[in-house]
Amino acid sequence: MSTTPKINISIDRGGTFTDIHASVPGKPDIILKLLSVDPANYQDAPTEGFRDLLKIGNQSRPKIFDLSAAKIGVLYENVIELDERIIPCPAASQDCLYPECRLVEGTTGEKFRVLRELDIQEVSRRLTQLWEDGYRSVAVALLHSYAYPEHELEVGKLAVSMGFSVALSSSLQPMIKVVPRGMSASADAYLTPVIKTYIDSIDSNFDGVVGFAATSWDQDDQVPVIGFDMGGTSTDVCRFDGTFEHVFGASIAGVSIQSPQLNINTVAAGGGSILSWRNGLFMVGPESASAHPGPACYRKGGPLTVTDANLFLGRLLPEYFPKIFGPKEDMPLDKDITVQMFSELTTTINKEQSANNRPLLTADEVALGFLNVADESMARPIRNLTEARGFETSAITLLLSEGLGVNMPYSSVLSAYGLALADVVKEAQEPVSIQYRSSQQDVSARIDTLIAKSTHDLTLQGFDEDHIRHEIYLNMRYEGSDTSLMILKPAQTWDFATAFKDRHRREFGFTFEKPLLVDDVRVRSIASSEGQRTKSPAAQLRSAGAPAAAQLSTTITEVCFKDVGRLRTPVYLLKEVPSNTRICGPAIIIDETQTIVVTPGAIANVLDSCLVIDLVDAEQPKEVTVDGTGTSAVTIDPVRLSIFGHRFMSIAEQMGNTLQKTSVSTNIKERLDFSCALFSPDGGLVANAPHVPVHLGSMQFAVRYQHQHWLGRLKDGDLWRHTFARHYRCYTGFPPSSPEIVFYVASRGHHADIGGVLPGSMPPKSTELWQEGAAIRAEKIVEGGKFNETRMIELLLHEPSSNSCQYARHSAHPRLITEYGLSCVQAYMFAIQDTAETAVRNLLRELHARFGGQPLESVDYMDDGSPIQLRIQIDEASGSATFDFTGTGSEVYGNTNAPVAITHSAIIYCLRCMIQSDIPLNQGCLAPIDIKIPERSLLSPSRNAAVVGGNVLTSQRITDVILKAFGVCAASQGCTNNLTFGTGGKTEASSGEHMTNGNETTAKHVDGFGYYETIAGGAGAGPIWDGESGVHTHMTNTCITDPEILEKRYPCVLRQFSLREGSGGAGARPGGDGVVREIEFLEPVQCSILSERRVHKPHGMWGGGMGKEGLNLWLTKDEETGQERRVNLGGKNTVKMNRGDRIVVMTPGGGAWGEEQQRDGNGINGKSERKHAIDIVSKLS
Repeated sequence: MSTTPKINISIDRGGTFTDIHASVPGKPDIILKLLSVDPANYQDAPTEGFRDLLKIGNQSRPKIFDLSAAKIGVLYENVIELDERIIPCPAASQDCLYPECRLVEGTTGEKFRVLRELDIQEVSRRLTQLWEDGYRSVAVALLHSYAYPEHELEVGKLAVSMGFSVALSSSLQPMIKVVPRGMSASADAYLTPVIKTYIDSIDSNFDGVVGFAATSWDQDDQVPVIGFDMGGTSTDVCRFDGTFEHVFGASIAGVSIQSPQLNINTVAAGGGSILSWRNGLFMVGPESASAHPGPACYRKGGPLTVTDANLFLGRLLPEYFPKIFGPKEDMPLDKDITVQMFSELTTTINKEQSANNRPLLTADEVALGFLNVADESMARPIRNLTEARGFETSAITLLLSEGLGVNMPYSSVLSAYGLALADVVKEAQEPVSIQYRSSQQDVSARIDTLIAKSTHDLTLQGFDEDHIRHEIYLNMRYEGSDTSLMILKPAQTWDFATAFKDRHRREFGFTFEKPLLVDDVRVRSIASSEGQRTKSPAAQLRSAGAPAAAQLSTTITEVCFKDVGRLRTPVYLLKEVPSNTRICGPAIIIDETQTIVVTPGAIANVLDSCLVIDLVDAEQPKEVTVDGTGTSAVTIDPVRLSIFGHRFMSIAEQMGNTLQKTSVSTNIKERLDFSCALFSPDGGLVANAPHVPVHLGSMQFAVRYQHQHWLGRLKDGDLWRHTFARHYRCYTGFPPSSPEIVFYVASRGHHADIGGVLPGSMPPKSTELWQEGAAIRAEKIVEGGKFNETRMIELLLHEPSSNSCQYARHSAHPRLITEYGLSCVQAYMFAIQDTAETAVRNLLRELHARFGGQPLESVDYMDDGSPIQLRIQIDEASGSATFDFTGTGSEVYGNTNAPVAITHSAIIYCLRCMIQSDIPLNQGCLAPIDIKIPERSLLSPSRNAAVVGGNVLTSQRITDVILKAFGVCAASQGCTNNLTFGTGGKTEASSGEHMTNGNETTAKHVDGFGYYETIAGGAGAGPIWDGESGVHTHMTNTCITDPEILEKRYPCVLRQFSLREGSGGAGARPGGDGVVREIEFLEPVQCSILSERRVHKPHGMWGGGMGKEGLNLWLTKDEETGQERRVNLGGKNTVKMNRGDRIVVMTPGGGAWGEEQQRDGNGINGKSERKHAIDIVSKLS
């Protein structure tokens, strides 16, 4: 490489500040920090039949309690569909449906059939039209191009020759799943013309990681490092143990990116996070003041933020800040407005504290409380990277961008500095599909090819081969599982198998005795940068010797600290403190770009190029006793209550993450059809992770039943299964080493792989519970830590591997109890339920005022004519309400009966949607609600009634009825469009003997498969939003299986998946469109559809039009004429389909809001912003 000195300029643009680091040979480094400004938004060819695939995405909505169901918009501006198609051709398939089609081999060695060849002339014509229309950038994503990229390469070659900037999904990341691969290509095509220099390395967004890794990792002691970078808008956390950890799928600004990225956990809490007091809780974020208007102290009318709390407590000194604030950006920080606003907020908090007979707080305690809650929020990503993956946090060094821990040079501009130190990396990856063998002869040739290609590319950039090193990875998984782990080649061996099993055991707690498969071969070729690296903190400490005490500072300020209040604190300028100096806390250390707080008792060691702060051990919280009723004997602290809210939710979220990763079931792994929750010792719901809303109230019924059933008969390591009165499988585990019930953790997941009289466990015409799967009230599947496989086979008559996955890491780590004490944790479990109750009571009082105390009434009808009737009466004095379903239809001879728990779930969901802020989702939400449901009705059926449709269909109609009563929004599609197909299972014996109540004497069991999916539709519009199209609404939020996964795993071809244009209701705010999903079967299957809204259309509101009803079609050939028959299946049916038959599901649209003539360019009254339902209700009055 050239040895000529270079000027190196690195820029990191954050949400609040833009940092610039410039290195000029022979001169001091230049550091600038500027307020960021949002850039302008720029707007930007799939296989035919999939033009809306990226818009639909995985069909889930990002915020499950946002009634608008809004999804992130797509990056592209136009779509053209190419008339080409290839499909997988399984090796075991001898009798192909399309034998005349060309058979090709993919890069993985797998076979594919080319159903339609690429028409390059037509592609040329379409590209020419795009060029004439002014387009200059194109993204190409064709189905199965990850393994057969030839068609994409042809399109790309042609487009480049015409002058287009081209992004090919197969070139960016050749991994299965067309949706994230297509989104990655779309993002690349969107960014390339504007900021091309950033595209060479997509992980350039995370150079703070490179900065801390290059400046803090010590090769000698090899202590892992946690990087903690708190910015103005969010906080990033990462882990480094000598190698960078990568992920291959992530969502950035709502866009799914499938590309190697550094494993960064981000939380929406930073210096600009807004502070608020809601429902008795201290809330930090997720809203941010950003750069404009910024925190209150920025003099632009902004809200109180974390930055303001630090300023108020004396931890920021305005005299050391540049005068860049105010409208003209020429004034200092404004401490006066911060003091005034904290005083006003403290008054508000104390009014509620006084009303609840709780101690009053000072303004200092309020500001410190917000910082403590912010700390807990920022600690969650640290736990996700450490405890959740089997690493001990006590054995890791914490490196901070600012604050307590290890502070590196330029740590407040570490991302920009990291850019200067970043290596140049060339990623190369190829998909394979082989079984792992220790010899690795199958992949060695591919590895050599990838190394040669990457080395060639780097040498063209001026790097010598001697300065290039290579990291070799295999993307591995167990046979039968989809959880793949990218395994780095061990330093001295080629034993990938041992490395895989060690990591699997550490992260998930178990291993399998199954063959290992290799999906991808990956090589990272790294050329070292020219940035000057400093010695690590550990190396500097080893060579520093005994430190000298700092001279007493002449500058003194007053700073507030936890437990000790305000103290006189010396202020030091870091540039004036000699190296190898010890500063004892309390102290404030001012650097050019940051303020460092040294707390009382802590010791700061100033080294050559960093600052190492040793902390004193925090005092353990005192125990809290609980009386026999579960009421705490001491006063609940609102700050600690907010912190426990984060901790409880974190436990439920970590359960869900582990469950998804370890599952082998498509329903759990791909569709995320599960929920996880934490329960108090009496079985009451404490925290439910935001997974599937229909589970919100129903899991509590199951856990409380089991609590009573097993009380006094449980021991360490027990885990039970429960499916009583539900088609879902519920598992509940217990923590080890506890002779009494400490708390419960539970997960509920829908396993379509087993159970029921039809494949998929969703029989559309079931009339009794036994037809929908094994009804198990209480059965231990793990006893004393041992899996009872024999008993499970006996119960299910099926290999139980799909269910055993749900046991992984269910027992919660006792760290929370160790930290706070058992009685304290349990006290706050009950207190967090009280908080949810208070929030709901406050909402009900507001609704009473808005509707003038009038009763609210609503009715809607199922497709069979059964009414669901509701009358809501709110009592203002108590903040309670009665939900009376008298008038609802009788139990039906079918499966749309809904257990009582479903109505509870729907009510919790609707109440949560009408509350602006996050509240704990627990049983406290229903404490103010009196629910009256007629016995033996549709919503309270008898024990043996079929209920599968009630869970997935009636639940949606109950939600529509509740929201209609409150006048909040128009009806959404009101359905989940349950499609199942499969083969095998139980068949009647040839002798004609039959089954009775699900028990057969001589039945034949045939191996097969079952597949289940729910399909999106249109969302209902509201007063200030249009209905979203192609999205799941209300009581479900499950994903849909990616087309490439679907076709590779099951004998089918997805012919169409697009929006059903015009199906949304017409109005001032139109309803969202449903979708069209068409599947062709390659072998005979039993296909079933279970759906609603095929008769009664989704209603509009305030004059808005109704959404279009759904339609299910069976396309088959007439045996006599050979012509196509189009058969309407109705809403609920099951059919034995032949090879070549197709099922077409057209889902309902959403209802509209307001009369169509009221609409202008931006909707009603020109308003286009989105707000929560509580604001909406106020507009209705």
